[in-house]
Amino acid sequence: MDRFDHFVVFAEMRTGSNFLETNINAFNGLTCHGEAFNPSFISYPNRTETLGLSKEDRDADPFALLARMKDAEGLNGFRYFNNHDSRILDTILSDTRCAKIILTRNPIDSYVSWKIAKSTGQWKLTDVKRQRVKDITFDADEFEAHLTKTQTFQLKILSTLQRTGQTAFYIGYDDLRDVDVMNGLAAFLECDDQLKGLDTSLKKQNPSALEDKVTNFEEMERALLHLDRFDLNRTPNFEPRRGPSVPTYVACATAPLLFLPLRGGPVDLVQDWMAGLDDVSADALITGFTQKGLRQWKDDRPGHRAFTVVRHPVARAHATFCHRILNSGDGSFAEIRKILRNQFKLPLPGTYPDPAYTEGTHHEAFLGFLRFAKANLSGQTSLRTDPHWATQAQTLQGFADFALPDHVLREDRLADDLAILAAQVGRDEMPEVPVHTDPYASLLGSIYSPDIEAAVRDAYQRDYTAFGFADYAA
Repeated sequence: MDRFDHFVVFAEMRTGSNFLETNINAFNGLTCHGEAFNPSFISYPNRTETLGLSKEDRDADPFALLARMKDAEGLNGFRYFNNHDSRILDTILSDTRCAKIILTRNPIDSYVSWKIAKSTGQWKLTDVKRQRVKDITFDADEFEAHLTKTQTFQLKILSTLQRTGQTAFYIGYDDLRDVDVMNGLAAFLECDDQLKGLDTSLKKQNPSALEDKVTNFEEMERALLHLDRFDLNRTPNFEPRRGPSVPTYVACATAPLLFLPLRGGPVDLVQDWMAGLDDVSADALITGFTQKGLRQWKDDRPGHRAFTVVRHPVARAHATFCHRILNSGDGSFAEIRKILRNQFKLPLPGTYPDPAYTEGTHHEAFLGFLRFAKANLSGQTSLRTDPHWATQAQTLQGFADFALPDHVLREDRLADDLAILAAQVGRDEMPEVPVHTDPYASLLGSIYSPDIEAAVRDAYQRDYTAFGFADYAA
């Protein structure tokens, strides 16, 4: 059975996609329908319909056009840029029956070409006698925005292909005029036809060197030196991606408030506050959501607010260590505790509390846990990355796959932030928030030191950067 029933060419403006399409259409059995999902037109600027559907039909239901692509004779496809109809993107990316062709070009070349085409109004060239030439001025901010948008789009494509076990046919701008590469693309699409030569009706529009096309070429060179093309300053992130964790969400019994808990934070305290806001017991809070159930809850409560609470990384790591690792009773991660004692040599007592376990020992054991957390978040251990010590930034990113919080509250000003939240849903009174929200704060204060701060920063730099945390105030 054929692997594919349609295809997509992922590209950007000025990457040679018109030339690529022309040659795809030269193969018997392959048809590329231009920019079929361009918001401004359907397939081509002067086209009124594609496969029997008008632009209005497509705008009303883009999936109808996608279905006609699949049902059309031969193998049909289209070109897709990052600003095309986003409604179909996730569908075509995850569909293993959709062949992916990824066309790339040096971004500075495509940027300069785009600037020239925009200034001259000439987007295609079939006769060199009609070539319009105009120098352009490089704009560093504009180029950086262009680069960021392109890279973000390419990363989304790559990530989805990796997670769905797909591969794509990558083709560079400089390979477009290689007939063997084009025939290889046809083979990838399971087309038996082969070309002896390429269609050369489309001409390269701006073949001269960059320095001949950019008026401020030296300024451009200096600007590009400051762009970290290889992302050298990036902090590598090997932490596992997290899902939206919808079943952990908690809603008030009456008030239209939804809490997205970040484990290791003041979760129980917030839930008690939510129950008190409606003058009910904590058992009356709404839990056990499914994605369908959560959509229904939102639809039934116009004006609802979703929120989460972040805790300082030092306090959160310490609270997690105390409750899940040091503790040997209820709530302890017994197996992980055992491994940390035996393999990571943390000086944990057999049971806790233990009179022989001193502040000095606690300081040493907590530092050991932080070293483990860093290794675990970096993918260097075989143990799971539990939500209690996963970064808050990564957890929030997982939430965003389904439910973005309206508010990210801070533990150190929780009473004020909750008061604002309560007022937004029409409450003029609320339960009192305890002054001390971290039950382990006193113990942490007794051992906090510069080396603990440094170790936490080493493990949780993402959270410090994402939320602007300063050093912990013991």
